[in-house]
Amino acid sequence: MAASNSPAVHGAAAQALVLFAHGSRDPLWHRPIQAVAQAIGTRSPSTRVACAYLELSQPDLAQVTAELVRQGVRHITVVPMFLGVGKHAREDLPVLVAQLRADYPELVFRLMPAVGEDAEVIDILASVALRTLSTI
Repeated sequence: MAASNSPAVHGAAAQALVLFAHGSRDPLWHRPIQAVAQAIGTRSPSTRVACAYLELSQPDLAQVTAELVRQGVRHITVVPMFLGVGKHAREDLPVLVAQLRADYPELVFRLMPAVGEDAEVIDILASVALRTLSTI
């Protein structure tokens, strides 16, 4: 399922977060991204959130966008769930979003930086890595 929350669309609910990840054939790979979507839904039940994948997995960004449009969403924020800012985040994703902007000129798309660029994410990863020292 693309969208994990389905509130009635009006006001703030006309927006959605799309967690965009690489994708994998291994179904276990999806668990962390889906867990983030679930945590968002728990913290903010009125927030519409969906997961989309670049390759090897479904749904892709175009499928998620089409579903969100059917649900009345008009503002989509895409959050790249990449630690590194490689070719996918730097080149592939902006091209996909540009195509969606052309396909859906009535929508507002906001493309955020990769989560790995966020200082808080870097700090959390450092804390997790350092915590492993206490288990030795």
